[in-house]
Amino acid sequence: MGKTIKYYIVAADALPEIFVKVAEAKRMMQAGEADTVGEATRLAGISRSAFYKYKDAVRPFNDMKSEHIITFQAMLKDATGVLSRVLAVFAASGANILTINQSIPTNGCAAVTISAETSEMAETLEQLVADAGNLDGVVKFEILAG
Repeated sequence: MGKTIKYYIVAADALPEIFVKVAEAKRMMQAGEADTVGEATRLAGISRSAFYKYKDAVRPFNDMKSEHIITFQAMLKDATGVLSRVLAVFAASGANILTINQSIPTNGCAAVTISAETSEMAETLEQLVADAGNLDGVVKFEILAG
């Protein structure tokens, strides 16, 4: 029987530096910034052997979200226009909203979940989360599942 592989989503700053550098080398090759593995690893500051050791195990979250539905969770203040501004961030990013679920506000806040098709986004998920999270009236905004 084959070994079952488990996957985790981990913040980049919690990872050993080698994993981040392997992901960066892969990105450089995909973006055409480096033509060979040797060039990409030199630019990233890692050895070719380290790259080959981890290249199949390291994938940025954005690579995994292509043509996937991502669900976001938010805590919004019960004030006029807050949800509208959050939805405007989605529209500006190119995400296609599929569902919106909002609880009845209690203690001045409402829990909201938004599911969206993100494969056509013009920006990263991180940027969308940061843009929505920085809006006035947004208490919390994060990725719930995807």
